[in-house]
Amino acid sequence: MTLRNKTLIILIPGFPANVEDSTCLPFPQAFVKHLKLSNPGLNIKVLAFQYPFFEAVYEWHGVEVHAFNGRNKGGLQRLFLWRTIWRRLKKIFREGQVLGILSFWMGETALLAKYASKKYGARSFTWLMGQDAKKNNRYVFITRLKSESLIALSDFLADEYYINYQIKPAVTIPPGIDVVSFPAHSMERKIDILGVGSLIPLKQFDQIIMLLAELAESHPGIRAVICGEGPERSKLQQLIHDFHLTSQIELRGELDHNSILAIMGESSILVHPSAYEGFGVVLLEALYTGTQVISYCKPMIIHFDHHHIVKTKEEMKKKLMELLENKRLNHDSVLIYPIEETCKKILSLYS
Repeated sequence: MTLRNKTLIILIPGFPANVEDSTCLPFPQAFVKHLKLSNPGLNIKVLAFQYPFFEAVYEWHGVEVHAFNGRNKGGLQRLFLWRTIWRRLKKIFREGQVLGILSFWMGETALLAKYASKKYGARSFTWLMGQDAKKNNRYVFITRLKSESLIALSDFLADEYYINYQIKPAVTIPPGIDVVSFPAHSMERKIDILGVGSLIPLKQFDQIIMLLAELAESHPGIRAVICGEGPERSKLQQLIHDFHLTSQIELRGELDHNSILAIMGESSILVHPSAYEGFGVVLLEALYTGTQVISYCKPMIIHFDHHHIVKTKEEMKKKLMELLENKRLNHDSVLIYPIEETCKKILSLYS
């Protein structure tokens, strides 16, 4: 399939405002960046609905980004936003040969993708990313997309979507990581336990603090770091203070992606207590840095080396103690899905 001078339209809620904005949706931006690097003749136009918080057309790693500054406003302002984006889609279709449309999340992006696909006869796929597969997603009923138009990010999401809507996505394409972006692996694991993610109730980072409180007496030198920002920060800080763990748990806040990867390389165990996860790329990143992983969520049917699935907090504590007390804990790098594989699978859908 020749891609030169063809255009792939990507519809997404948010996208980096510039090349330094590494914290905005790390996986989608890594995917788009590598897609362009590996297919320089392909024109990629990203339409970012809500973020960045400005309206402009700009270049990002050779990709043309159209930012619409939606700011998650509702009502008539949301309808005006859709009208503006629709006009832009119309212009793009008039300008050149469109390979197809890829929308991230089953939401307003999928809605506009459906109608553009119908009007212009372009192949379109919607990539389910996580919570959009949960019950009561109104866009599922509005778009009425069929199985052949849906991509699941994980086996778990494919099953979740089927359970909730009796529609099985035709294909599952997991996320990949760009190994070139990783720093050299650290030889010293100074951090015992690491948590990475948004500080929101769903992620349950209070469980890391509670686990540390239970383990502190038997493991007085234990050290933990939580990276991320969000509305739960003050609650977590108060818990750390109440359990007298200020010298053992550090909240690092929101860090750029490269800093997160470096911290992973200094950590023994990533504890990921999220109650729901489509496919946390943080798991793949941690495994590649040689960090052992404990989580409640199992994204794929296959098993990943060094990834420990638990069902309860007590099981998590037991597994955590087992790993902490293992003086010969294996920190070999585990590569599950390279980003190159993800990009090739997506492009193959348009052939």
